Amino acid sequence: MSRSIFATLAACAIAAPIAAQGQTATEDWQAIDALTATVASALGRTAVPIDRRIKLARCPEPATVTAIDANTLAVRCAPLGWRLRVAMTAGVDGALPVAAPFARAAPSAPVVRRGDHVRVSIDTPNYSISYAAIAVEDGRVGDSIALRGSDRKSTLSATVTGPGAARIDP
Repeated sequence: MSRSIFATLAACAIAAPIAAQGQTATEDWQAIDALTATVASALGRTAVPIDRRIKLARCPEPATVTAIDANTLAVRCAPLGWRLRVAMTAGVDGALPVAAPFARAAPSAPVVRRGDHVRVSIDTPNYSISYAAIAVEDGRVGDSIALRGSDRKSTLSATVTGPGAARIDP
């Protein structure tokens, strides 16, 4: 009897670390929000909080935050290869910084790259619909680009409105 209890306890002791290894911790968005808020504040802007429903593996080293353009920050975890775009809004007083290093970027730089996830919206006075799609080609603000929906067979055309965003005119 004591032998079977000992065998059961030994099996549990061996299985516990294996089960713990299979579970990966998700990223701590409060720390990332604090980091993006600090960077945005230094640029005279306010960072939009990251959606807590996003589940990414915790970065083993500190994530890096860089400005993509005047309205967007990029949060990257190089070891795991994930990247998030964080929107920025005007500063607390509503003023934009007069001169920022990224403000001199070439106006022809695409804000949507092929393979990027794009939030597509259709807005009318009576309703508003938005959904996710994948860019089939690069695009600048105002360009009409091809996007692929979830069915992967059909493509649609939408006008780029900003980083990771496009609009279909009804």
